[in-house]
Amino acid sequence: MQLKVFPDKNSLARAAAGEAAHTIRDSIRERGSARIIAATGASQFEFLDELTKARHIDWPRVEMFHLDEYLGMPSTHPASFQKYLLERLINKTGITRYHLLNGEGDPSKVINEASAEIRKAPIDVAFVGVGENGHLAFNDPPADFDTEKSYIVVELDEASRQQQFGEGWFRTLDEVPRLAISMTVQQILKSKQILCIVPDARKARAVAKCFQGHISPLAPASILRTHPNALIYLDKDSASLLKPEVAATRS
Repeated sequence: MQLKVFPDKNSLARAAAGEAAHTIRDSIRERGSARIIAATGASQFEFLDELTKARHIDWPRVEMFHLDEYLGMPSTHPASFQKYLLERLINKTGITRYHLLNGEGDPSKVINEASAEIRKAPIDVAFVGVGENGHLAFNDPPADFDTEKSYIVVELDEASRQQQFGEGWFRTLDEVPRLAISMTVQQILKSKQILCIVPDARKARAVAKCFQGHISPLAPASILRTHPNALIYLDKDSASLLKPEVAATRS
């Protein structure tokens, strides 16, 4: 794992997008295609905007997998992660091979189909964030670090639901679903490279807990410290509670 701290979220986004574009181009050059996992949420806005502007990426050769989705969520709802990815990544780039999680479909069928596809070949790079409660995808604390399934149905904790409401995706907290489909921790860790994009002061406590506390299911994103090629992109606000020696880590 390597921590990278930037002055603001825009410089963070440019650097992370540059690394992502480099990995995608290299994968296409070496094997003729690239397989990526895309995260959603307000923390990914600037990063995805920069990535979709990157030059010389042959996007039709990119295959994209979806990290998580609410159960019962229509794709037309403002909070739909399918809608988010279509508008902010797929339609902007011309990606033609993508595997979206249908929140209105039968969960078992959705999970089986997505799992079968993601297991066909290694993932070149996963884009992830960290929740205000330390969650990785929708693996809220205490996260399941052991399951070898690719996707599971999870129950969202109140901190996670409050974050979704606070970001403005729902009119009331009661509207936030209680169940979701999430890619598992072990499936994320199978990615060759992981880029974790975490801007904003509201993430500072989670960043400190995950990256200078114990590696624990109670701090789900802490598991990224075990990955040999995980790059954690922070801005000065999200890194503000890290000890100086941790913020300077290059490990």
